[in-house]
Parts: sequence; structure tokens; C-alpha cells
Amino acid sequence: MRASIAAAILSLGMVTMTASVLPAEEVPRAIAAKPWPVDQRGYHRAIAGVAAKADAVRVHIPWRRRDQDAAARNIVVVDAATGQAVRNVARVEINREAGDLVFQPQTAPGDYEIYYLPFKWQESYGGYGGGYAKPEDTADPAWVEQNHLKAADMAAGAWKSLPEAKVKRIEARTEFDRFDPMELVATGEELRGLLAKYPDPYLVFPEDRRYPIRMTDDLPLRWIEKGPSGAFSGSADRKEYYVFQTGLYAVKQALSDLRVEFTGLAPQGGGAAIPASSMTCFNLGGTNWDGTPLAKTVNVPQGKVQALWMGVQIPETAAPGTYAGKVTIRPSDAPAKTVDVAITVGSGVLADSGDAELWRHSRLRWLNSTLGADDDTVAPYTPLEIKGRTVRCLGRDLTFNALGLPRSIRAGANEVLSGPIIFVIETDQGPIALKAGEPRFTKKARGVVTWECTGTGEGITLESKATMEFDGHVDFRLKVSAAKPLSVRDIRLEIPVTKEASEYMMGIGHIGGKRPASYDWKWTGPYDSLWIGGVHAGLHCELRGGSYHGPLLNMYHPAPPASWHNGGQGGVSVSDRDGGALVRAYSGKRSLVAGESLAFEFALLVTPVKPLDTAAHFRARYYHNAAQPAPGQEVIAAGVNVINVHHANPVNPYINYPFVATREMTRFVKEQHAAGRKVKIYYTIREITNYVAEIFALRSLGEEVFLGGGGGGFPWLREHLGAGYSPWWFHPYSDEGTADASIGVSGASRWYNYYIEGLGWLTKNVGIDGLYLDDVSYDRRVLKRMRKVMERNQPGCVMDLHSNTGFSIGPANQYAEFFPYVDRLWFGESFNYNAMPPDQWLVEVSGIPFGLMGEMLQAGGNQWLGPVFGMTNRLGWSTENVRPDPRHVWKVWDSFGIVDAKMIGYWEKDCPMRTSDPNVFATAYVKKGKTLIAVGNWAESPVECRLTLDWKRLGLDPAKARLHAPAVETFQEEKVFQPGDSIPIASKRGWLLIVD
Repeated sequence: MRASIAAAILSLGMVTMTASVLPAEEVPRAIAAKPWPVDQRGYHRAIAGVAAKADAVRVHIPWRRRDQDAAARNIVVVDAATGQAVRNVARVEINREAGDLVFQPQTAPGDYEIYYLPFKWQESYGGYGGGYAKPEDTADPAWVEQNHLKAADMAAGAWKSLPEAKVKRIEARTEFDRFDPMELVATGEELRGLLAKYPDPYLVFPEDRRYPIRMTDDLPLRWIEKGPSGAFSGSADRKEYYVFQTGLYAVKQALSDLRVEFTGLAPQGGGAAIPASSMTCFNLGGTNWDGTPLAKTVNVPQGKVQALWMGVQIPETAAPGTYAGKVTIRPSDAPAKTVDVAITVGSGVLADSGDAELWRHSRLRWLNSTLGADDDTVAPYTPLEIKGRTVRCLGRDLTFNALGLPRSIRAGANEVLSGPIIFVIETDQGPIALKAGEPRFTKKARGVVTWECTGTGEGITLESKATMEFDGHVDFRLKVSAAKPLSVRDIRLEIPVTKEASEYMMGIGHIGGKRPASYDWKWTGPYDSLWIGGVHAGLHCELRGGSYHGPLLNMYHPAPPASWHNGGQGGVSVSDRDGGALVRAYSGKRSLVAGESLAFEFALLVTPVKPLDTAAHFRARYYHNAAQPAPGQEVIAAGVNVINVHHANPVNPYINYPFVATREMTRFVKEQHAAGRKVKIYYTIREITNYVAEIFALRSLGEEVFLGGGGGGFPWLREHLGAGYSPWWFHPYSDEGTADASIGVSGASRWYNYYIEGLGWLTKNVGIDGLYLDDVSYDRRVLKRMRKVMERNQPGCVMDLHSNTGFSIGPANQYAEFFPYVDRLWFGESFNYNAMPPDQWLVEVSGIPFGLMGEMLQAGGNQWLGPVFGMTNRLGWSTENVRPDPRHVWKVWDSFGIVDAKMIGYWEKDCPMRTSDPNVFATAYVKKGKTLIAVGNWAESPVECRLTLDWKRLGLDPAKARLHAPAVETFQEEKVFQPGDSIPIASKRGWLLIVD
């Protein structure tokens, strides 16, 4: 791991500060020749030389620290020759600027290592629970007395007469840990001198991208030495996206509502200029994640530093030479300041605009990307078809009425609705009859269709706008406007569903499974949606209206949509009706005043979202081992052909930022491709590693990308980010010093745009074949863009989705809108497979009603019950020290030829078998001349069960047939049963039987 970390640091383009401009007191800064173990020492030290033997020596360390409570941290002095800690140490004065201490040297002459930010190293991953070591008094009282080091003596200055140990240099453990040049704080005296020389209300410090502005509360020593400036110069290549910074220091007043103006850049020798439209300031806005313009307000409190990150696209056609222009920074309440910008363009061309070299920060332009945000389709979906009021997508169609609401929804040959969906506005006199105009299409594209309608009646106007997309998702936005005061008993949505499309239900607090005869829910908990359906036809409905429409994870619990919620009066009821069901989303009583409008939004997704492809499922064999991503020979022999590369390993070391160890990842991908295996990586967006190259640029955006908070967590975060962030995942590496310390990411932001561009870069340049998604928080619009980008770069890409039921509160419902774009489910973390009834397996875990299939996770699942749904666990993955080996079941599947079989589950009306026990369920995998039967017993006790087979449908002669249970290691002993035999099945176990 250490080698890959070193390569990663080099790729980040860290720079080394020279000593040529250091003040007289300053000492050289360097990184250690060899990284030291950080436990009880930390990442920073001073090296002091003792010239001659003495009982006590003094040392002055001009460390220039960011931490405000330097005196509250321990200091450890170590004899470099012996590696032993010095016990006799006295702290004279410790502050942010410098430290004075006295210690007793053991070896003289010799060097001493003085560690001034020591902490306890944590071996376990998850959340970092440690902190800095507090000051310890280990000195012998006699030594203190003898050398006049009591408090009163030190106050009198007696210690100053002791021999001095000279600080030779100050070291950071690695390049990644160092503070210089941008985190060496200016002393109070230096700052006062600067402000006396420049008495402006605020100061401007243009800065190169190689030196990201890191501090907001202090000025770096580098700025004291350089001074403020009205000029910036840099060098760029043709086609490069060139990035630079300008730092503002609000000296005498706060600065409000900053604006930045660009003149464009004109070549000094004449010719075509680079227009101002090619320049941007990322802090002030751009293009939001949903494609809408984003304008941000930037204020700078008095005494604070604000970095403004700017970028300019250098044309490939630019003539080599110097291009000059102006950047004007214009606060609303202070005089404007202008920076003269001169960029020298060389003759070279960066084909990728600089993206391959992280230190250039050219990827910041990805924040404003619209990649994948088009109206086209993506495989396997086909363009939408319109015929009259019917819109048809892959395997489904919707017909709407004069008010724009569905009157028919079909999934294949199955009707979902038993009547039209109606939107009811009810007063004490009953529902208001609305007279509708003629619906009109306002948009027709390959991947999206929009229609609008208007209805009026009794002083009420209903405006309806519906947008249907190629994946079967339909968004309805209804606006109710009152021309006169009106007392309303209820405004509700009614969805009547057929028997075939209402057998099962999940969501709004109901565990997935059989639909109850009646169910009523109020707006409680992190819920806003439900699914009702059968295996071949169903409907997911989400009640919308807020700003966040993604999965309601543990940190995303937005307020309910106001119109539906109506102060707690709203809710959803589901009840039997005409053999099927009626879903009612009601909002309750309210009064409307004249001119008042209410917005009601809901979204429907018709299921299944795509045809069930069992052959593809059984053909793909996953290997997923977080610590060891490369499969061994035994694994390869099992036919593994898809590898999931988790994070926290040499191939993908850092969480949600797979751009550091790209050499390792590219090499790994090429090796696996050469062997015929696909490679998918862990890359999501909920948190982000501290190894992000753009971390300080993103930090300058306030809380747009990074989640705010109280700071803390792993010391690297405290030392370099200070405060105003939320520490999340922490993973230590074996070299006792390197750690992946992540921070939380805010909700929807331009980081989504960066993420999508990153997927495009990875599929093009690294060659990954897809993603392993772990409880992500973006919505279906982002996933749709992701799928387009990946499929266009790497046809046949694969995405699988993992979720924790305790984390996302019913993942199959929460993520239903993702299902059109994922290929496989891995639901099951925190699931108790042995406690779930089969209908919950079917609805919440298997994916089958949605056109997907899945695998088991927690404790390896249940290897006997899983095959009833075509499921095993993943090879290489284990939880709770349990690792059932799926290869035993795979071997049976392969010898039978399950890829070519037709899967007919117990849930199908035409299933060619039935069991004699209500707790035993069986699925048939039918081929010509033979059938594989997966049988599972969900009872809490052993049973004796008979199978009744439809021999004619199976194409077999019962007089000649037998039920053969092949020997399967850890699964079953070899047995032969005759048709009609009673088969013993242990509790929560089952059989794999071949009938031939």
C-alpha cells in the first residue's frame, strides 16, 4: 500500500517549498526521508541538534501552527540515536507561533525528534474515535529543581541561560501531510506589519493553482513574503482548461455579494482573443446538477480569507504567446479591485484539457458539466411512441384522458388500472366536476414526451402537466387555483388497481410482501412512496413536492411536501376494491382564498421496468472481496467473470475518488479484460476521501459540496480543514500512518456533475465496465445521466445496487426509480433472511417483480432458500465470519445448464408444480427433457412434503422420471426420490432436485 500511496501523492502534484525566501527565524521545511509510525507521535516533528553534553538544553521551534489550542497538545521528545522518548521535558511557552521547551539530552552530540501533534493511532475502520494526546508531565522533580524549571523560575527567564539545541528543520511525515507553504500561519507581528503597509479595506492575493488556498482564519507566511498584488501570471498549454485563484482578505470590513467580471484575454502580438465567455469563477455559480443555472452569493466576514477559483478554456487554436486581460472583483459594499492576468500559452496541446494530471485542477470545470443530460434513450430502452393519447415505452404503455391523467396503464399484456386515475377536489357538496379542454403535447423527443391539460369548474382551475420518459417513469405536476374563497373537504389522488397488479405492496411503512386488505398511513417516518403490484404488472407512486426526490436515507429526511401533508392531515390509504385495490393519497380539509394556488406533484413508475433476463443473471458470476480484489486460481476456476473492486485496497484505495491510483486500476482492468472478466468499481457520492485533489477548491464553495458540521475526526482533517465539516468513514492502512479519512458530502450539488464526468473519464481512460453502488443519495435523473455516459463509452456496462435495510428504510421501495438503470440487486445488509417470509423475499430482495434479479448479502444469506429466487451469495464476500461458498450451487446450475432454462417460480399461475405444505415453496427451471427444482422450507420446524408436478408441461413421463438430489457440499447429500415420495425438509433448508 505504501508504494501506491507514494505514487498517489506524486499524481496530486504536491510542491516542495524552498528555503530561499524564509525569514531569518524560519527553518527549512522538508518531508522525512522515511515515514515514521504515527502512533503517539503524529505527522509533524522538528529535528533539533544538541552540540555538547548537558543536563538540560533549551530549544525554540518556530512551527507556525494552525491549531488554536497548541498548549493543549502533548509534545514528545525522542532521542534519534536510540529511539527512546526523553522523560525529562519542561514546557516553557507553547503557542501557535512557536514553542519553547527544555529537555535533558541522553546522547550528545546528537539529534532529537520533537513531535508536537501526537495522537493515538486507531487500527479499526468505521469512524475515528481518537484525539490528540494531552500534555504529560513526566519530568523528574529533582531535575526540574536542579535546572530552575519551576514556573516561577521560568517566568524569571532562568531557562534562557541554558545551552541551546538548534532546530535544523521541521519535517512532515509525508508530502501529503506537510503544512508548507500555504498552512504556515503568519505571526501577529508579521500581520500587523503587512496591514500597516497596506491600509486597504481588503487585500487581494492572486495565487497559482499549485498552492491551493487552505486557510480561512489566517494568512499564510507565503503571503506575508509576497504581499498583496494586482497582477497574476501563469503558463498554459493549448486546449488546456487553466485554473488559478485569487484570495481575498477582509481586513477592515465584511465584504458582501461578491461579483467577478472578466474582460477576456487578448494576445499581445495581435490575433484572436480568448473571450470572456470562456472564463468562469466557480464560487459564484455555473450550471447546477439538474441543468439549471446556478447563481451563488458569496460574502466574506471581516477577518476571514475567501478563495475565488477561476478557470479559462484555452482554445486548441490559440497561437503561442502571452494573453492578457483583467479580472475585476466587485463587492457590493467596497471598492472594486482589478487583477491583471497574463497567461503564456505554449505550443503544446493537452488533448484531455489537463484532466489526467490532478494538480492542474482542470477537472473543476466538471462541476458545470451537462454530460448525459439529453432527451435521448439508453439501452435497452427504445424511443417513445405516440399514438393518439397513448404513449408507449419498452414493454409498457399509458393512455391518458382529457385531464391528462392515466385511464389505462399496461405492462405487457397486463392492465394495471381497473379504472382511470382521478384527482378529486371535494367540498361539502361533493367532488367538483371539471370540464377539460383538449390535451396538447408540448414536447416530443426520443426519450421524453410532455403533455398539458386544463380543467375548470365552480371557480377552480386545474392545470395538469405530465412528462413521460423512455424508462416508464411519469411525472405529474398539478396546479389547483381558486378564483374565489373555497372550503375544501379533501383534495386527493385515487388510483384503482386490478387484482393482478395489487397482490403485493411495500412502502409508506409497510414491509414488502402480501398486500393487506386495508392500510392507512399518515406522514410519519422517512417515507413518501409505495409500490403496489404483482410480478408482471405494478405501479410505484411517489408523492413529491420538495426539493429532494432521491432515496430517503438516514441523513436525507426532508420535510413532507406541504400540499400533500397539509399540516399532518394528509396520508395514504390502501383498501380492497372490486377484487383489486384502491390507493388514495389524501390531503384533508383546508380553506382556499381567492387567487390561491396549490401544487400537487406525484410520479409513477410502471413495473416491471424491463424484461427479466435470467440467462444474463445466471451467466454473470461475481467475485467481491474488499481486501483482495484480484481473484485467485480457485476462484477463476469457478467461472468468475465479473469482479467488483471495493475501496480500501491498492487498486481503489480511497473512498469515492478513484482518480489517485489510476495506474494500478488501469493495469488491473487490462489484466482482467485479457482474461475475459469485467471489472466494476465502488464509486458513490455520499462521502469523499481526504485525498481529493480539489479538496481545498471544493472547500472554498462553502457547504455546496461538503456537509457542514463541527469538524473533528481523524487528525489529518483537523490539521488541514480546521472546522466546518462532518467526519465520516475512516479506514486505516497497514503502514500505521496512512488513512482514508472521509468527510460527508451535502445533498444535491454540482458535485453530481463532477461525478458523472468522472464516470466518463474512467470508462474512457481506465476501461472500467461499470459500478457497484452502495446506498447512494442522488435521484433517478443523475442515475439516468450516469447510465447514458457509461453505456456510450463502454457498451454493455453493468451497475449493481447494494443497500442496507436499516440505512435506507426499505431499499426496494426507496430505490425503485433506480431499477431501470441497474442490472442486479444486492439487497440484504441488516436483513435477517431466516426471519423473512417468502413474499418479503420476492418483493424486497429478489428484484423479480421489477425485471431484475439479485444476490444475498448478510451472513451469506440462506443458501437453501435463495435458489428459489435464483439467488446465491457472492464469492469472496463474507459478513459475521460466515462465508457459504456459492460455488457448490453454481456447479449444480452449470451441470444442469440453467442459463438455457426457463425460470417458473411458485408465484406464477402456470408454475408446473405445487407443494403439499403451505410453508414450502418451489421454483422450476425448465429445459427440454429435464427440470431443476429449487425447494425451500420457510417453516420453523422440519416438514415432510410432496411435490405435485404437471408432467405434461414438463414434457416428462412420470413412470420413468425420478427426482435426483445430487451431492452438493455443505448443502445436501445425494438422494433419489420417486414421484409422489414424501420429501423431508429441515427448517429453513431445502433441496436442489433434478427431474429427468
